[in-house]
Amino acid sequence: MMKSTIKLLSIAVTTALLSGCFGDDDKNESEPTPAVSTIDWTKTNEWFEAGEQNVLTAKETQELLEKGAAKNVILFVGDGMSVSTVTAARIFAGQQNGQTGEEYQLSFEKFPVAGFSKTYNTNQQTPDSAGTMTAMVSGVKTKAGVIGYGEKALRADCASGSGQELVTSIELAEMAGKSTGVLSTARITHATPAATYSKSPERNWESDNNLTDEAKANGCTDIASQLVNFSYGDGIDVVMGGGRRHFFPSSVIDEEGKSGKRKDGQNLIDEWRAKYTNGIYVYDQTGFDAIDAASVNKVFGLFNSSHMEYEVDRANDIAGEPSLSEMTQKSLDILSKNDKGFFLMVESGRIDHGHHAGNAYRVLQDTVEFDRAIQVAVNSVDLSETLIIVTADHGHVFTMAGYPTRGNPILGLVKTNDSAGHAEDEHVLAKDDMPYTTVGYRNGLGFADYGDTSTGDQRYSDPHAAGRYELSDVAVESHGFHQEALVPLSSETHSGEDVGIYAIGPGAQLLRGTHEQSNIFHAINHAADLVAKAEASQ
Repeated sequence: MMKSTIKLLSIAVTTALLSGCFGDDDKNESEPTPAVSTIDWTKTNEWFEAGEQNVLTAKETQELLEKGAAKNVILFVGDGMSVSTVTAARIFAGQQNGQTGEEYQLSFEKFPVAGFSKTYNTNQQTPDSAGTMTAMVSGVKTKAGVIGYGEKALRADCASGSGQELVTSIELAEMAGKSTGVLSTARITHATPAATYSKSPERNWESDNNLTDEAKANGCTDIASQLVNFSYGDGIDVVMGGGRRHFFPSSVIDEEGKSGKRKDGQNLIDEWRAKYTNGIYVYDQTGFDAIDAASVNKVFGLFNSSHMEYEVDRANDIAGEPSLSEMTQKSLDILSKNDKGFFLMVESGRIDHGHHAGNAYRVLQDTVEFDRAIQVAVNSVDLSETLIIVTADHGHVFTMAGYPTRGNPILGLVKTNDSAGHAEDEHVLAKDDMPYTTVGYRNGLGFADYGDTSTGDQRYSDPHAAGRYELSDVAVESHGFHQEALVPLSSETHSGEDVGIYAIGPGAQLLRGTHEQSNIFHAINHAADLVAKAEASQ
């Protein structure tokens, strides 16, 4: 009944539009109007049918606006995942699946609700992750570089933060008795994950080695220490990511043969083990695979001294690291045992790093893995009681241009269409008589070609150079290729434009439209009623 009703409605609306658009004011009113029956509305195509289904799906979300309807919340953050990154990743994933790519949909693009987030910090048009993530998890915008404090705090000034401390959604969830988790492919002490659990006027105070004398004198502690000594509820239940070096002394060598960063002599990993005697600490794929989600409630995974590997490089990692989708599945298996629900933040941190390096292949491969992690969540939870939000903290100066023909490899040289609209066989040349790629960067390190055998983060390796290069015989689709950049900088920069918000589940419709980034917290709070439940539990 519903489908036929929607179809009749679409016919009526379309008929009215046709009459309004193509009516002739000078036409004799006595002339008969063509009968609607001359159009065979039964011959709809896939575009029309998909549009009908989208209307139905969107209508269903209207029934899930009640405050506190979300038992669970999952916040997915693609660090640096600009709208152009989403578009390119969609095409990239589709082409990996044998399609032309443009028609493909990433898992979160199927969500019934979409909107935009304004990403500026209170002191910068183009933001950083510290200020943007603080806004998302605390409901208050703040300065670039500042974590967990309001905008009156000064960056790297501990004393200025007094009275400016913010409460985060993960802290509220812990107070409300929910299980909690923080996952990232970056260092777990990096700005985005750190904003969920710490207060620091300087994002670079990841361990005590960077703390200033002023910070120590005024009682500020480093981010790693705040994670292990997290005092809300019974502590964060699942923590997985990189950044092992910030948790043990410089005199200690870890499993990778790398020394720690701490100067205070503390081994925070040992302290975590002593605090959670029934918890499990893991540092590689083998240990991760051995985790029995049914019997364990506390997991601390640090899989790399610094950031975890890019997805394309994980196969070359000797110790082995779990993928983001594997970490997501394991975390959900652990957290979902709590009858009061859970809050989970999942960050794909290396999308951002690939952009800074000007290396689109690694960016898109990590975005595709991020998409897999989101699909894992969709498949694992009850969407009638789980709010899933997918967004980014900021964008990057990553562009798509050049009029490539449909299905042209997204990382390839541009081949356009002829005057009849048919694909050309040869790549098109610019005014400098050289070919160019569809994707590129406004600024950054610029062109480099490391070939298909390249591994690891090459962003500070030579040779790199901004400007235009002859690419006819270069393997521009390989993961070792770094795109050209116009303005030469030591690292490609963030961008200031809005980023997408994609949502499904209770409260999702609160995120339609264009929002201040801080509104994401308030939508989560309404959906899960975190403040009221936290207060009731105290």
